[in-house]
Amino acid sequence: MPDQPICMVYRLGRVAYAQAWTLQKRLAKLRAEAASPDSLLLLEHPHTYTLGSSGRRDHLLMDEAELSKRGVTVHHVDRGGDITYHGPGQLVGYPILQLSPDAAGQNRRVNVVAHIRRLEHVLIDALKVFRVQGERLEGYTGVWVRMAGEYQKIAAIGVKITVHHVSYHGFALNIDPELSFFQGIVPCGIADKPVTSLAAILQHPVAASEVMEAIISAFGRVFELAMHNGTMASLNGAWQSNLTQT
Repeated sequence: MPDQPICMVYRLGRVAYAQAWTLQKRLAKLRAEAASPDSLLLLEHPHTYTLGSSGRRDHLLMDEAELSKRGVTVHHVDRGGDITYHGPGQLVGYPILQLSPDAAGQNRRVNVVAHIRRLEHVLIDALKVFRVQGERLEGYTGVWVRMAGEYQKIAAIGVKITVHHVSYHGFALNIDPELSFFQGIVPCGIADKPVTSLAAILQHPVAASEVMEAIISAFGRVFELAMHNGTMASLNGAWQSNLTQT
């Protein structure tokens, strides 16, 4: 629809975690100042474990020697949630959005849970393109699929909302990552439920570009945004310097 707000989509390839985190924070500041539109960053990371605000160090099961051997970096970050894994074969989405505060509520706080539910909706809709039934699981965040009589997690979500009601961090959808890296942690602090991937469910490879297009389409519908392709050239050089490919 022509009157929908614009959301710029940036397909960034593989980006080191710290560099992407810096970019998110800078774009969030710009968005709060109304100096840039909403944005959706789509990328993947090298092997990385991140611990959110409720992350427990004992949920990181690899010791320093094994982390070094397997080339995994560890970051304590400002999103919600426990520990998770990012790596090649996983599509990470970082929406930088100006959110509307609740009309109700004396402090006009943003409804964080509603924002997370919308991100889950995006992922569930995108999975339908591949005839995969994603679901919410009561009491948990993220998207799940039912396989062999049990729920397995296919997408994790963790967000940060600034005092200016701008979101960053986001979601991680497993397309075809090396799932053994999830054995190095207690994923999202959930010890009794396994992690799966789109390729494992379908039993064949899936092009990341196809998944990105499904995500972009669903994102525009759910958030009622007009999705426009952004380019590296449209990002200020100060941010380009933070996007050294790895």
